[in-house]
Parts: sequence; structure tokens; C-alpha cells
Amino acid sequence: MTSRERVFRTLEFNKPDCAPRCLWRLPWVEMFAAEQLEAVLGEFPEDFTGPTEPVFPPGERCRGIQNRKGTYVDDWGCPWEVAEDGVSGEVRQPPLADWSALDGFAPPWEILQAADWDAVNRSQEKNLASQPKFMLCGTTIRPFERMQFLRGSENLFMDLGYDSAEFRRLREMVHEFNLRELEGWVKTDCDGLSFMDDWGSQTALLISPAMWREVFKPLYKEYCDMIHAAGKKVFFHSDGHIFDIYEDLIEIGIDAVNSQLFCMDIEEIGRRFKGRITFWGEIDRQHILPLGTVEDVRKAVSRARRALDDGTGGVIAQCEWGSDNPMENIREVFKAWQTPIEELP
Repeated sequence: MTSRERVFRTLEFNKPDCAPRCLWRLPWVEMFAAEQLEAVLGEFPEDFTGPTEPVFPPGERCRGIQNRKGTYVDDWGCPWEVAEDGVSGEVRQPPLADWSALDGFAPPWEILQAADWDAVNRSQEKNLASQPKFMLCGTTIRPFERMQFLRGSENLFMDLGYDSAEFRRLREMVHEFNLRELEGWVKTDCDGLSFMDDWGSQTALLISPAMWREVFKPLYKEYCDMIHAAGKKVFFHSDGHIFDIYEDLIEIGIDAVNSQLFCMDIEEIGRRFKGRITFWGEIDRQHILPLGTVEDVRKAVSRARRALDDGTGGVIAQCEWGSDNPMENIREVFKAWQTPIEELP
């Protein structure tokens, strides 16, 4: 079974030979732990791939170097303050903090106009000619977060409460850009597309489920409909406690969700949603991966597998590798996923 077939079978609950592997590495790992990364991937190859060439050029407002200490300005003109190399940083001076700036503001249309969509096709052609993996492309789509970067988080939460005309105008501006971006992605030869928004705190959604369903769910459904109409799979990431919207994610057609399972009741998640959506990882990166022992990692993987993995598909062996995670713990995640479940603690 090829990696590509394994992922498709997993997403379609069609009895893959094992759970596909997917390792997220934060920029710090590729900057400062490249040899360790190579060793882990050599022992546990991934089942996913992506474009090997850039698709978007830098936007006209871009300045600085992303993920490096200092200030980096992104395509939308949002300045990111980065305190140390290898992390994303945060936007402290959002360009639309004052609504008076909205009239003269425009999305970075130039990156879509100059996008090299054929870079995806060239990469997929090479991929399919060897031992094919599942081609998953990450989009820039993150409407809730993009509006936070443009307005500032405190302002945006106030905007949600007041539902001002300016807020609705900004939401439509971001959404229009996202739809235009998707028009390019869905014409490529990739197998799946991902988008994201971090919706959870440690214990609940950041806004009420009712507000989420009214304001953001319709946007997400449009993205899912476009992706599925092109015959591709939909992957979605959201940090935090998002239990209250799992049912909605299933309803709008998300094929695979990456969420912080260990913030929630994994067993209840399994009882409610196993077999209805694929769980794209993950293992606790707040406590177990950075602070736990190898045995703690084995127990965590065992817990996730016993709750979610019945052998028919619907689970992806995924974890995130950051600067505070020992290599041994990352390695143990994938070792435990390939261990017969009856041998796990």
C-alpha cells in the first residue's frame, strides 16, 4: 500500500494497513535541529508531501525575515514582533486598529495574481512518478485569525459583540480574498487542502457556539464546498478546547481535524465522533511532549489509539515538534503508533 493510498483509505474509513504518519515541525526544528529531524524522518517516513517550490511570491508590503528575531511584516502589512529565532511572534501594532484606516486598505491581491499554481502540479507529477505520498497543500486561509492580526484581538472581540458595519465589511474583505485564493488551489493537482483558525481556550470556545455558527460557520462551509466540488479532501486545524463545534465541522464536510485532544475528554470524543471524521493527531504538546518521559508518551499514544482507532481508519499519527520537545519523545510517538495496541500500556 502506498502512502497516498494509505491516507485516502484513512480518510474514507476503508481499512488502511496502518495509521498514516505526519510530523509538524516548528521553524526552530529545521533551523537548529536539522540532523535530529533527518534521523526521525529517516526512521519514520511521512505519508504526506507538499509543493517543493514556492507558490506565492512575497507581497508588496513584506519586510524582514519570517521567524527570525526582530520585526517581520507579512503580506497583509501586519508587523510581527519575534522575540527569538524559530518562533512566529505576535502582532502588536495591527494596521487596522483604528477603523479610519479601513477605507484605504486592500488585501494583497498581488500574491494571487503572481501565484505559480503550476508549482503544485510539477511537484505532484514528481511525487506520483515515484513512491507517491498524499499531496496536502496548506492555504493562507484563517479568517478569524487574520482579522485579529489586522484589528488586534481585543478590538476584534469588541467588534464581534457590536457587530458593526465596519466589522462586517472587514469579514467580507477577508472572505473574498480567501475564496479567490481557493479558486487557484482547487484547479491544481493536489489531493487535499488545509485551512485553520485557533478557536479554543484551555476549557471552551473563545466565543459562544451560537455566535460561531452565525458568523464563521457559513464561511467555512463555502470553503469546504469549493474543495469538495474539485474532488479534494478538506483538512482543518484549530487549537484549544473545540468540543462544542466538532458536530458542526462534520456537518460542513471537514474530512480531517487537527485539534488539541488532550485539552478535552478524548474518550467522549471517541464515543461521539469516531468513524465520522478523521482525527489528524495530536499528542499533548503542553505537558507530555516537552516534560513527560518516553513512557508517558507511550501511555498518551495508547490512550488516543484506544479511544479513536478501531482499525478501520479515521486516525493520523501526528504530533508537533517544537523547541522544547526532546527528540526521544517525538520518536516514541511514531514508535508507539506502529506498536500492536495490545502491547501498549
